[in-house]
Amino acid sequence: MRHVAAYLLLVLGGNAAPTADDVKGVLAAADIEADQAQLDRLLASLEGKSVDEIIEAGKAKLAKMTVAAGPAAGAGAAAAAGDAPAAAEPSSSSSAGGAAADLFGGSDSDSDDSSS
Repeated sequence: MRHVAAYLLLVLGGNAAPTADDVKGVLAAADIEADQAQLDRLLASLEGKSVDEIIEAGKAKLAKMTVAAGPAAGAGAAAAAGDAPAAAEPSSSSSAGGAAADLFGGSDSDSDDSSS
């Protein structure tokens, strides 16, 4: 992945066809050692291709994929267990902010108003 990232940085920087030395230079600037075998495979697979064309082809492939919806499966299971007890209503003594009210370590009784 580091080789792909370096390659794409070079393309974004205006180098339409980065070489192995170009990619190694970007990686070396970040103190990352290049894996020559992986770099050779990457450059061979990208040879003669435009990054824009590769991205568009990838988008087309992703558009064809279907993804299972996790929350829908959970909702179906909850509906099937119709006799499950309802969630408890919050008590009237709880603050409107709930658990988030204490996010920064304060409470409703704390006051930043020191002018009194």
